[in-house]
Amino acid sequence: MMKQLVPISALLLGSGLLLFAGGIHGLILPVRGSAEGFSASSLGLLGTGWAIGYVAGCLIAPRLVGAVGHIRTFGVMSAFAAVSILLQALIVEPWAWIVVRAVSGFCFAGAAMIVESWLNDRVQPNTRGTVMGVYTMVNLSAVTAGQMSISLGDTSGFMFFAIAAIVYCLALVPTALSTSASPTPLVSVKLEPRALWRNSPVAVVAVFLVGISNASFGTLAAVYADRVGLTLTAIALFASIPVLAGALAQMPIGFASDRLDRRKVLVATAIVALAADLAFVLLAPEGRMENLVLVGVFGAAIFAMYPIIVAHANDHAPPGSSIQVSGGLLMIFGFGSIIGPLIAGVMMSGIGPRGLFLTTIAAHVLMIVYTIWRIGRSAAVPATDKSAFQITVPGRLATPETAALAGGEDEDQPLEAGETPAGSEPEAAEASADHDAAAEREPREKVPGRED
Repeated sequence: MMKQLVPISALLLGSGLLLFAGGIHGLILPVRGSAEGFSASSLGLLGTGWAIGYVAGCLIAPRLVGAVGHIRTFGVMSAFAAVSILLQALIVEPWAWIVVRAVSGFCFAGAAMIVESWLNDRVQPNTRGTVMGVYTMVNLSAVTAGQMSISLGDTSGFMFFAIAAIVYCLALVPTALSTSASPTPLVSVKLEPRALWRNSPVAVVAVFLVGISNASFGTLAAVYADRVGLTLTAIALFASIPVLAGALAQMPIGFASDRLDRRKVLVATAIVALAADLAFVLLAPEGRMENLVLVGVFGAAIFAMYPIIVAHANDHAPPGSSIQVSGGLLMIFGFGSIIGPLIAGVMMSGIGPRGLFLTTIAAHVLMIVYTIWRIGRSAAVPATDKSAFQITVPGRLATPETAALAGGEDEDQPLEAGETPAGSEPEAAEASADHDAAAEREPREKVPGRED
């Protein structure tokens, strides 16, 4: 295993540093903003700004890399990420933080895509699963370490802003010193909502709602924890435990979804999340232990939904189109991430901390109702036709390059969304169209990877 990892250790280090700084950045803002008296709606807009920048980065970064190359683009992204957090330390105003947070979201998406592109170019097909697992572990560990570091110092000063800026700059060193040739161009995603809808309506609706739920929680969890009276260490745990619980839950949930109708597994997972939502709203826990146990259950459910949805959509995708489908779903997830924190912030401003979980309740109820309705209208995909479930980072940390790194086993090179896989016949592509939507269309329509 070490022989597989040594050649990519510098890239893994760069990714870890990037995520460590991102963990500090993502938590220091709501903690400091809450202490400064920012309203919950203003803090929610931080998540909206970040999601707008992140989606824009996923769409624009491939063009920047094509124009000036991987190393220069990565350097620019890291530098602007450092500048953004320093500006937020200097200008402690909600409007400035929201605008600058969008810049940092853009930079984070571009930098992550470049690291993943480089990793994808360096790994062999037979080691891809191992590398993806290690990469995921490094990223989650780095995010958690960054978040937990907040509990070790004073959040009212400049220190954590400066530390994050320093680490953002250090993250560019591994790629800047690399002597290897530039990797293949980044995956370019062209969003095709109609094609994605024909492929799997459940995946489109569910991933949008998961974006609302997960981004609401990811942005405002620290604000909720602060306003129910948790200490700084408990706030950091409240933000970190759900991500780790979601990562651990993916293996048993993935095992179940490979053997059962994935839609039923998604409904069961959403019911667990809904139970945790209701517990937060109805029980209004105030103690540290009660909150951490409940948020662990909540995180195990919400952060395991995204890979189920991607696997379900890929079950219906024609051969060679998994990257386009996964990338398109990520963009829809991003749109949900734009809306979710805005709604949750307004709810928290109006009715207090429980407004966060009332927002997630609405998202999870809609997901359960719609998915059950779809289960009653179409048959499940046979187990022999299912794609492999792949453990992945939570959606807010994923990029279109993550799908390429995870490894479509039927793709030798990443395809641009909208491009027909080489060698695929129209009949073959149409034959693999979604069972989930087949009952509602006659004759069969085109699928992702084919022109509308």
